[in-house]
Amino acid sequence: MVSGILSRMISWFFKFGFWLRRPEVLIFAPAVALCSFWFLGEESLILLALLLPTVVVVTWQRPPTPEAARLPDVLEGLSLRSQIIGSLDKILQDAPISGRSSACFVLQFDDSDRLLTRFGRAAQVEVLARSAERICAVLRAGDVVARLEGGGFAVALAPVRRLELEALVQLASRLQSAVSVPVNLDASKLYVTCSIGFCHSVNAPDLSGASLLNAAQIAADEARRRGPNAIRAYSADMARSRAIRESLRADLERALEEGQIRPHFQPQTETFSGEITGFEALARWYHPEKGLIPPAEFLPLIEDAGMEDRLGEVILYHALMALAAWDKAGLKIPTVAVNFSAQELRNPRLAERLKWELDRFDLEPKRLSVEILETVVAETANDVVVANIAALARMGCGIDLDDFGTGHASITALRRFAVRRIKIDRSFITRLDSDRDQQKMVSAILSMAERLGLATLAEGVETPGEHEMLAQLGCSHIQGFGIARPMPLDETMDWIPRHRGHLSKVKSLAAHR
Repeated sequence: MVSGILSRMISWFFKFGFWLRRPEVLIFAPAVALCSFWFLGEESLILLALLLPTVVVVTWQRPPTPEAARLPDVLEGLSLRSQIIGSLDKILQDAPISGRSSACFVLQFDDSDRLLTRFGRAAQVEVLARSAERICAVLRAGDVVARLEGGGFAVALAPVRRLELEALVQLASRLQSAVSVPVNLDASKLYVTCSIGFCHSVNAPDLSGASLLNAAQIAADEARRRGPNAIRAYSADMARSRAIRESLRADLERALEEGQIRPHFQPQTETFSGEITGFEALARWYHPEKGLIPPAEFLPLIEDAGMEDRLGEVILYHALMALAAWDKAGLKIPTVAVNFSAQELRNPRLAERLKWELDRFDLEPKRLSVEILETVVAETANDVVVANIAALARMGCGIDLDDFGTGHASITALRRFAVRRIKIDRSFITRLDSDRDQQKMVSAILSMAERLGLATLAEGVETPGEHEMLAQLGCSHIQGFGIARPMPLDETMDWIPRHRGHLSKVKSLAAHR
């Protein structure tokens, strides 16, 4: 009898136990106990006393129901991918009869991963909701808006008689302007931008809604690669380029494992004396069939594939091996610089790994320059990143702030991250010898660095005029094609003594004048 009562009670509890998630229901517990005693006897009362606390704990620990995790109404009211494809199918089918045309837009947020990492899921949903409202406000009543997987939006325009390219570009600009209005969140403002790709219905690869949406997606991916805040119209060339990138993506893992990706080394020299102060390790891909692939072609694929950690390991290994090789050849290169991505800097064991690698090659930490993008320093709120950079600085590695002038790093950040040297972005160096505005900007950067006790290095120096102007302004180090292009390790073995020999001749001639 007891087992029968037990089985009935367990079945009842787990059939209706979801109601126990509501705290107010527990006020009926005494009535339930009394009814149990009247109808089922003393055994049921004992079992109820044992089972009720357990069931309450179990049901209260269950995850919230889908209703509790619902999206805001404005997002719930949007179409989904399948629905917008259906709308596009109908538009394309009716086009020959109606003589009307349409277009599909895809909007993708720039730095969406950073938004999620830094502010969390709730902030991301709020941005999506406000953006959806603004997008709908820009469009006409017959236009269809859909939310896409990953946090983007698609728009299918209601068909019209004439739809010119210029009108589509203008609409894309209006959509970007609407999205760029800051979103208020907890007394702060979030600024977001989006890249947009679109495809006119007459340019769709074939007459299907899925094809038109996919074409707009390809254009949006291209815009995002060229962004932030870029706009691109679909063309057949984009599809071919995407196919090539997808093919390369499939080769990436094998390329890293088989040593196809390895660094070239570009020298860094003192501005006045020309003495070599180090080399920067820059990744290059030696593809067995396609030859040397430039970094602009494969580094975005590395990032998309989440393989930045693995690439960093490969480049660091080759960079330290190069230092050891130069030492063995008696060439005495002081440092080698290696770029570290935001993903690598989020690795809690980064400092430990670097120390192990340096010990492996019997090298002092001061001979490794850790290059970090200014955007990482300016935007990071990640405690692991902060701790890693501090640990590397304490270890003795030099911290170089790369692409300075593009990421809005504060003076406080320069101190916080123990920056040793700032690398002035090449955009400030171009035409430095002839552009007064460029000279003023670089002079201001150098003055700030001097007051903060920071060394400086100018990137992208290509002409003697730029070199000379940097010397006049007081920049301490330079790097660029005007000194030498990045080269494989074996070529550095010839270039280093040749460069030093040239410096000796120049000094000798100067001494005899």
